[in-house]
Amino acid sequence: MPKAVIKGAGYALIHANDMVVTHGTTLTAEAAKNPDSQLFSDVAANLQSYEETVAYPPNQCYIGNVTPEELNNLPKPWYENGLENACRQGKMGEVMPLDEFIGIMKICDSFDLVMIEKDFVEHTKKALEAHGMFSAEEIATIGNGHDLEKIEPRVAEHKADPIMFDGKLVGCVKQAHDSDPNLNSHIMFENMVAKASGVVALKNLLIKNDIDPESIDYIIETSEEACGDMNQRGGGNFAKAIGEVAGLKNATGSDTRAFCAAPVHGLVNATALVSSGIFKNVVVVAGGATAKLGMNSKDHLKKGVPVLENAIGAFAILVSKDDGVSPFVRTDAIGRHRIGSGSSPQAVTSAIITDPLDKINLKITDIDKYSVEMQNPEITKPAGAGDVPEANYKMIAALGVKRGDIDRKELLNFVKQHGMTGWALTQGHIPSGVPYVGFAREALMNGEIKRAMIVGKGSLFLARMTNLFDGVSFILEQNTGIVEESSFSKDEVRSLIAESMRKLGESLVEDKE
Repeated sequence: MPKAVIKGAGYALIHANDMVVTHGTTLTAEAAKNPDSQLFSDVAANLQSYEETVAYPPNQCYIGNVTPEELNNLPKPWYENGLENACRQGKMGEVMPLDEFIGIMKICDSFDLVMIEKDFVEHTKKALEAHGMFSAEEIATIGNGHDLEKIEPRVAEHKADPIMFDGKLVGCVKQAHDSDPNLNSHIMFENMVAKASGVVALKNLLIKNDIDPESIDYIIETSEEACGDMNQRGGGNFAKAIGEVAGLKNATGSDTRAFCAAPVHGLVNATALVSSGIFKNVVVVAGGATAKLGMNSKDHLKKGVPVLENAIGAFAILVSKDDGVSPFVRTDAIGRHRIGSGSSPQAVTSAIITDPLDKINLKITDIDKYSVEMQNPEITKPAGAGDVPEANYKMIAALGVKRGDIDRKELLNFVKQHGMTGWALTQGHIPSGVPYVGFAREALMNGEIKRAMIVGKGSLFLARMTNLFDGVSFILEQNTGIVEESSFSKDEVRSLIAESMRKLGESLVEDKE
């Protein structure tokens, strides 16, 4: 069977301070209970500026300018030690300012739901022209904008959700139906942001890896949002919507949903599609979630920490036919949390870590780097969740001790050697394994490591449908340089064709006689 390889990765962060206040669920829930809450002004006063967000070391790691190893050695707390001369553009992605992103929301607007104020239209157009991600023709679709007097009443009547920039109303996202709750303005805002941020990540994948958009055959979208109407809530399709704007003319696609684990499910499915020969190039993409902006802001304020959840995360990863260079996915060792696996941390970890290793006779120490739930500890610790990646690595190490793969005295050393500090925002699906894929690709191609395991975990009980947990994993390995085109050699194929022709000829002769 031909191998499927990771051909490239793209990442994006959207600076979204205003959306923290207007659309983060912690703030919107507070507004419903206490419209005059002090929390709003406290949060607004403790958000990182765009420049601070770009310079924040974990964000520089997310877009590829700082490696996880380098990040771990930088002075802490990171929010007090921003990097000098930090660049918005990274090797693998970018940190985009909100004014540009608002323009992209309009470019992504297929049903004229986004209204932008006239003066701001001119501002965002100029910003996007300077950026260069979109053509002049695409930028022109933003239009001429609207008078603020036409926007304000829609927001006041709750028929539109506000688009704010620097605390000022500059536009809105209208409801798409006057009675369908799945097409109200709040959900349309969330979905428009998910679509637009997915486009930014996908564009970064294509541009930074010199990939022809028309070479993509299939798209799998794996965010946590769901688009549809009241007759098919969550019916989709974000994948084709994102691909349409990004110019993937030859692709089709579908959405995969599995909470935080969805990206790894998507990558496993993409691997299967490529390995089977159905498609040559499959993109797995996910936009971000406005709901999780400022999610832990109350705890951050109590601990004197800036509100660090002020950006929307997105990513795009290309899975392709073996090129003889890029690292490949071991299809014979896919980890999965079965329905009968059990829900204890040990049971979950065994199912997605040690079970697939046992299939191919590897020890826990044979994986050089594990990418688990890579949440930034500066976000999770003040909120009482501890250091999430470290907890995962300690569980893996403990299983290694139990199995005899490592000595008990080496437990902490294992965490240091095979683990990494977290750097991703707490946007659910965004930190779940995939932030390291780009780094893993580079490290494997450079010979720095031989194997990496990408792990996604999810909490399915959030949907109130089951108490089960979820988890899936796969192993990336160095490419051997031997491209497996098919299960038969060229000579074998020629021989099979010749034999078939010979038998056909004999059959025709017999029929004639």
